Amino acid sequence: MTPEDRLDELEEKLEELLEDFEDCQRVRARGELTLTVPRDQLMPVMSLLRQKRALAFEQCIDVCGVDYATYGQSEWVTSKAANSGFGRAATHDLPQMDPHNRFAVVYHLLSVTHNVRLRVKTFLDAGRPVVDSVVGIWSSALWFEREAFDMFGIMFRGHPDLRRILTDYGFIGHPFRKDFPLIGQVEMRYDPEQQRVIYEPVSIEPRTLVPRVIREDSRYEAGWKPEPPTGEAD
Repeated sequence: MTPEDRLDELEEKLEELLEDFEDCQRVRARGELTLTVPRDQLMPVMSLLRQKRALAFEQCIDVCGVDYATYGQSEWVTSKAANSGFGRAATHDLPQMDPHNRFAVVYHLLSVTHNVRLRVKTFLDAGRPVVDSVVGIWSSALWFEREAFDMFGIMFRGHPDLRRILTDYGFIGHPFRKDFPLIGQVEMRYDPEQQRVIYEPVSIEPRTLVPRVIREDSRYEAGWKPEPPTGEAD
């Protein structure tokens, strides 16, 4: 059975077994299947994916957070009227954020029995990003959920040990959020007089150092062909 055949079979099973969950949506692209589940239906859907023998997703191989605050936008989008070189504005304003779907939690599941993978996604509020923990279904999600909490500030209800895992215990903010400054909140240095490490306000100016250089190059135009060699060099 080919990978495409296994995905066809998985879609048929999901359509049959999730018929009571009307708000779930499936998207198939680039040889992968993504199932979007409302946050209030996440636990029953995840339990079904794990327990139903027709699906049998025994392993949760990854859980991660996503911040959609600047989704679809690029630092490289510019125009001919823009300044050239490396000069950029020192301010960096974020666009208006969707208060209901700013964050998402993405789960990557594996069925060893059926040799197929599934991506499950659920969206969360900007002000209170809270979702139920799946540690009771897949114990491997314990550290993954801690990382999403540490980096994005996503709370997992029912997690047995929800605390930071990569940053210091006294760290302020969540580094993977789009509104977290690249220069950080504080800077640290060793003070020889006090003989200890001290924390101070950040002293550098926040800048986005992305070159805005516009070059017209005919090689990237449709229908362009190189000129044949003229023979002797000049």
